[in-house]
Amino acid sequence: MGATGNWELSESEGGVLAGRWWKWAMSAPDDVSPVRDTTGEHAAWSQPSDLWFLAGTYGGRVVRRCAIPSGKPLFFPALNMQHDRTYSKIPQSVKAAEASAFLNGLPLTLQEFSGPFRTGLTRRFASGIWGGIAPLVPGQYVLEIKGRAVDGFWVDTSYHLDVQDA
Repeated sequence: MGATGNWELSESEGGVLAGRWWKWAMSAPDDVSPVRDTTGEHAAWSQPSDLWFLAGTYGGRVVRRCAIPSGKPLFFPALNMQHDRTYSKIPQSVKAAEASAFLNGLPLTLQEFSGPFRTGLTRRFASGIWGGIAPLVPGQYVLEIKGRAVDGFWVDTSYHLDVQDA
């Protein structure tokens, strides 16, 4: 991990984090859901202690502003999906036409991950194109995430991050 670069993950690590991300996103009540949030006011909702999740969106353009602690890696989707095992016994993949992420204008590497997870008794699969950022030093950052699926779904998310001493 670098001070302001990509957080490289193995396929198994990324699959586990994709499942954790979905459990986190699905557990939020609608009124404080970081995914539904269009401003960033709910970005800190129920964050895990070892890293910081940035929410995806339900599509379209979103600009969020939030404070995050230094010293924690960030994990976020460019395009992602989940399904339960009654839908398919194997992970279905996102059919991406394009996906990109930039931190302060510098390109980040995105990786495709899938993995199993559970919500209650329901067995599910997470899949998608994900990004990771090594812990950032305190300061101001802009993270731009863009993606377009072959079915026309698209995202264009900007995060204005205020990284503060933890």
